[in-house]
Amino acid sequence: MQRIAVFATFAIVVLTVWIGGHVYMFDRLVRDPGLTGAPATLATALLVVLCASVLLQPVAERWMPPRIARLVVWPASTWIGFAFFLQLSLGTSEVLVGLLGAAFRSGDPEAAAGVRAAMVVTAALAVGIFALVCGLRAPRTARVQIRLDRWPRALDGFRIVQISDIHIGPLLDRRFAATITERVNALRPDLIAVTGDLVDGSVKHFGPEIAPFRELRARHGVFFVTGNHDYYSGADPWLAEIRKIGMRPLRNERVEIRQDGAAFDLAGVDDHRGYLFGPGHGEDVAGALTGRDPGRPVILLAHDPTTFRTAAPLGVDLQISGHTHGGQIWPFNYLVRLAVRYVAGHYRRGAAQLFVSRGTGYWGPPMRLAAPSEITEIVLRAQDPGDARAAA
Repeated sequence: MQRIAVFATFAIVVLTVWIGGHVYMFDRLVRDPGLTGAPATLATALLVVLCASVLLQPVAERWMPPRIARLVVWPASTWIGFAFFLQLSLGTSEVLVGLLGAAFRSGDPEAAAGVRAAMVVTAALAVGIFALVCGLRAPRTARVQIRLDRWPRALDGFRIVQISDIHIGPLLDRRFAATITERVNALRPDLIAVTGDLVDGSVKHFGPEIAPFRELRARHGVFFVTGNHDYYSGADPWLAEIRKIGMRPLRNERVEIRQDGAAFDLAGVDDHRGYLFGPGHGEDVAGALTGRDPGRPVILLAHDPTTFRTAAPLGVDLQISGHTHGGQIWPFNYLVRLAVRYVAGHYRRGAAQLFVSRGTGYWGPPMRLAAPSEITEIVLRAQDPGDARAAA
């Protein structure tokens, strides 16, 4: 019942905002400029069709074969991004009109509204196209060095390659998975961490799309933790499929990683929203750490950075997360910060540290703005002896 109530509330809010936004765009871009005849009919029909396409998108993603689904999902997802930039441009224009006041309203109001509409649409198209180009660009390789207080000197330089928020589904397919696999393997990592939101859609439709990940190679293996979208897509069948292609899910558990006479614990937890999907699901950091040697460092894989609030007091040395996409499209990074304190990059809380990836794929609009996608090579370093003497 809690799951149904959460989803119903979310759906009502989204529908209200989405449909209301299109009514607002109609008022400002069609009615206020006084469009009539064929231009008005075309603009109105376009707004209605694009609005409806987004409402149809979840149906296409879940129940239509991929080839057909993409005919709906691509234009719908792209429109979400352009609609956002239109709303942002319209909002900015409202402020300018308010500041200009009588100067703007003098003369022919329909002509002024027409000029305003033309400027708004031009600005939205320019920014939207730039964001689309950035979104479709191949992920960059980001190299991050993190020095851990308890990291063994024998493991200095240990490299974890993180991929996260890949969202294989109607937009990103097996070709993207193959490209990512080739890029990751070229880095010759010691360990590969896949920190959730691997997929969007059912195993029935998109299971074959993740097949290229079968070729991922690392000295100590490929490890996976669930994200919220993996749950939305059916976590249990996806976990079975993920095991088939050679990834090791860590579900509130840990494994010991040994190399060159030294060791650390690698732990992983379910996405903390997992409890909404029935017994046996959901985050349990304490359970994942139960029985471990407290003298040995532990690295935690957790999709949502919010888990860090629980993990830091429990002696986790480093948590590796994704989920936020770094905001994906500016200025959403500021809105994300209202819900998740840790948006992107490296953070520290006492002895515990956190790294949050901006994600390797994208979700929703195939766009990114001021938040580039990334494959992250995390190089773990032991504490410098000079630092240790200074601390003493």
